[in-house]
Amino acid sequence: MTSRREAVRQVLAGSESFRSAQDIYAQMRADGAKIGLTTVYRALQSLADAGQVDTLRTDDGESVYRACATGSHHHHLVCRGCGRTVEVAGPAVERWAETVGTEHGFSAITHTVEVFGTCPTCRAVASAG
Repeated sequence: MTSRREAVRQVLAGSESFRSAQDIYAQMRADGAKIGLTTVYRALQSLADAGQVDTLRTDDGESVYRACATGSHHHHLVCRGCGRTVEVAGPAVERWAETVGTEHGFSAITHTVEVFGTCPTCRAVASAG
């Protein structure tokens, strides 16, 4: 792994939420790293291809990234308020996806599932205010 790719991975490892490439780039530059935005995008793509980074597309179409805590297939529970993300298994989702694909004659089924809600901390802040 190149040193710049490792530096991008380290930035993501220090965050609980998904982050944009621009946000990662800005943090790295503020920390004194001599890195270009294109290099950040390339590093993120390489890390995603290697299964070390999860990618999520926001409502406005932007890709955001997070260090992957597990090497196995999983889904995400994402807080709409703060972006906190929890990796979750979904055996029922796995069975459903396979069943739906088979019912329609599809094979080599893959899927992504992201579940959005409000975490306990954001819920407490909202109810206190």
